[in-house]
Amino acid sequence: MPGQTPERLSARRILALVADPDTFAELPPPARQSGPDGPLGWQGYDASRARATERTGEEESVVVGTAHVEGAAAVLIAFEFGFLGGSLGERTGDRLEAAYVHARAHRLPVVPLVATGGSRMQEGMLALSQLQRVARQSALTREAGLPQIAVLRDPTTGGGWATLGAGADVILALPGAQVGFAGSRVRPPDADPAAYRAEAQLAAGAVDAVVPLAELRTVLGRWLRLLTAPATDPADPPAALGATGLPDTGLPDTGLPTTGLPATGWEAVRRARAPRRPRAQAYLDAYFTRRVALVGDRCGGADPDGMLCGFGERNGRTIAFAAQTGAATRPAGYRTAARLIRLADRLGIPVLTLVDTPGAANDADAERQGAGAAIAELFGEVAAARMPITTLVIGEGGSGGALALAAPGNTWATPDSYFSVIAPELAAAILKRPPEEVEATADQLRIRPQDLVELGVVRGIVTPLP
Repeated sequence: MPGQTPERLSARRILALVADPDTFAELPPPARQSGPDGPLGWQGYDASRARATERTGEEESVVVGTAHVEGAAAVLIAFEFGFLGGSLGERTGDRLEAAYVHARAHRLPVVPLVATGGSRMQEGMLALSQLQRVARQSALTREAGLPQIAVLRDPTTGGGWATLGAGADVILALPGAQVGFAGSRVRPPDADPAAYRAEAQLAAGAVDAVVPLAELRTVLGRWLRLLTAPATDPADPPAALGATGLPDTGLPDTGLPTTGLPATGWEAVRRARAPRRPRAQAYLDAYFTRRVALVGDRCGGADPDGMLCGFGERNGRTIAFAAQTGAATRPAGYRTAARLIRLADRLGIPVLTLVDTPGAANDADAERQGAGAAIAELFGEVAAARMPITTLVIGEGGSGGALALAAPGNTWATPDSYFSVIAPELAAAILKRPPEEVEATADQLRIRPQDLVELGVVRGIVTPLP
């Protein structure tokens, strides 16, 4: 229920729920010598640790080891919140570093199961500096091409959120979990507590999914299998989909042809804008056996109505996807697609992009959110990608807002699509032509699929499966 405090599971309990039975093997903790009451001589610190051990059965605030999750091998890092609030100290840092080193040595993904209040005050700046240590290990693991998937439990705050949590490639969260840099005791008194929940972080683009505890092992296993299946061959372009067989949307039939190529530029535009023309969701459903969604730009925004991103399985291999939905794409959508391409490139996974937008959102909010910079970032990621990118134009290809997602030299088109430097209506307005010349302008722009092939803009036109 909204506002209900979620159950705070112990480290051993969350490990038992996530790991396949009898597969978890704990890594031995590194030895560290320290004086009485820790490095600062904080009076009563040893007694606090002893009480924490008696209460939880743990010697430190994290338990690390290897396990299988739905058959996928990984290094698991489970925080014990009952041990001094899951706080990070020097010994915590030792264990975290050992986990990452082991992961790189054995080519395993890392899964932090985070529940922490932040850095340990009884160790002062030595505790805070563990965040730099963790960040370094995370960066080395990223450079090694190994995925990091964080699971946010209740609570995930402070430096643990800002490193192990927010620094992961994929971020899953349990329902209702408290998630935020500021813990409950240090926030402004008038702060809205709902803003510090997993659901709010999902809406803000900082979390990829909120996953019920009963589904966590299944979802986590699916992510692990998809992100650890690199491939080298490009994605094949999807076959074109016709309106036949698609769910009835209740929208009117335009009477436009559903087969063959458009006779005029304006017919191409009308077919691409037809309400019942298949959209990204239908193409993704037909193309992938199963898929998972990557949500948000990690900068405070998400564009679920304009851009669908994630990883899917096709014919036993993983392909990343970024798909426009037919709406004007917002800056957060472009940044999410750029994030997707960066991650896929680092993990050795080919990418499929679906172009379908009248153009980039151009309202005042879009400009304030950095539309130009977001589009530029995506252009740069597509241009710099080492893994192959395949693009299919499935509807409207409106100007630079569509071109940013298109792969140079490997873009295809469906019969009910067009690609244009600008929409014909806007082109006519810029050229100071009357409305009755819009259709002629569409022909002059040469935007039909067959025109694009002749111009060398696309490689070919995909046809429906027989």
